[in-house]
Amino acid sequence: MAPRRWLQRELQVRLLLPVLGLVVVTAILSAFGAQRLVERAFDHWLMDAAQSLARQVQFDAGRASVSLSEQSIALLTFDEIDSTRFELEQDGHRLAGASTFDTRGEGERHFASGARAFDARLEGRPVRVAEVLARDPKGATASVRVSETMEKRNRARRDLLFALAPVAVLVVAATVMLGMLLRRTIAPLQDIANRWNARSHASLEEIPAHDVPRELLPFALALNDLLARVRQMLERERSFAATAAHQLRTPLAGLQLGLARAARAPDLAATREVIADLGASTQRMARLVNQLLALSRLDPEIKSDLHWSSVDLVSLAQDAGQAYLDAAQAKHIELRLQVDLPADTRITIRGQPDLLLEAIGNLLDNAIQYTPVGGTVTITVDQDPPSIAVSDTGPGVPAEDQQRVFERFQRGSDAKGEGSGLGLAIVREIAALHGARSLLYPEAGGGSCVQLRFETHEAAA
Repeated sequence: MAPRRWLQRELQVRLLLPVLGLVVVTAILSAFGAQRLVERAFDHWLMDAAQSLARQVQFDAGRASVSLSEQSIALLTFDEIDSTRFELEQDGHRLAGASTFDTRGEGERHFASGARAFDARLEGRPVRVAEVLARDPKGATASVRVSETMEKRNRARRDLLFALAPVAVLVVAATVMLGMLLRRTIAPLQDIANRWNARSHASLEEIPAHDVPRELLPFALALNDLLARVRQMLERERSFAATAAHQLRTPLAGLQLGLARAARAPDLAATREVIADLGASTQRMARLVNQLLALSRLDPEIKSDLHWSSVDLVSLAQDAGQAYLDAAQAKHIELRLQVDLPADTRITIRGQPDLLLEAIGNLLDNAIQYTPVGGTVTITVDQDPPSIAVSDTGPGVPAEDQQRVFERFQRGSDAKGEGSGLGLAIVREIAALHGARSLLYPEAGGGSCVQLRFETHEAAA
């Protein structure tokens, strides 16, 4: 199992990393630029000294020489921190100066008129050297070099690094402050969660969202929507349990009375008569239980869990008619299938075959039950829009009851015979799961017709 994520830590990382990156890059660029500026400044000072010395060089028949007083030499080489030396060289020969230093030219930097500055070593110590060419109008040249140890430069570098120390302190302070601000920002989330948790344990009513931050409003609305769905589910469960208990109470009482009658029956013939009544009652109770179980499977929340497939309405009508053919023949009722389309035409939709068969079965059962002996029950399948209907030649349903009979445990005002009032309710809910409409209207010659019309349903490929 993957470790649970911490929102605060993720926010800190995502907010702090760009800041740290920006600070580090800025510090590096600033340090590089400042160091380069310092190096340039020191090189210019050293180059000024070398150029001043080059102006003192004199040429006699192409031979270079320099004449400096002790005061000039002292002025040129004086430095409280670093040691400064100079050298005059011509054609590989040192003509003046205290020492000769390596001229490999590491860290070399060029100036105008052939002047350059480079790193070297003098008496084992690193020095920075500025070299200038002294030129004779007749073409002779000589190299003038002034060197300086690098203590001031090193101190300047250390000072630059020390100047960057506040940046590290700033980063640490920013991290701490960011953590504190994030905790203060996220704290209302915990407060809201605690309040909602306490309220949801006491009630499933909507949680007030007027004080919820805008960023959390979609979450609050989604939670309230979930609570509403839970309330609806619980209400459906309570309603189902209450109506089931109410509907089962009467047949169970009838069974108990029937058993008592059987126990008091004076002879075997009377006992058999009571047992026959009990058998009929048991069948009615079994049908009621089956209808209740069918209703329990039709919760809208299970729609995404159903296995949907391509359903041919003509084949569905044939299967349903075959299942109720014996019941129709027992009442001498003619059961017809009417499809006014070419024989090879398929009318297909996306649906759940078992549930659709259950719906058509309930329509056929109602039609056969209320159609008198010798009547007709017709199953009709149409293509535009895809629909399937069951019509009969029975007494029909009064206009004022045509909507009410689709409610659970509701029957027509003039309905006769046994019935639980669940058949059309099951049909309507199965139709709703399939995005279809359930319509009831009277037939022209008497009787009624119930149609499942898949107007908004996409036909299957």
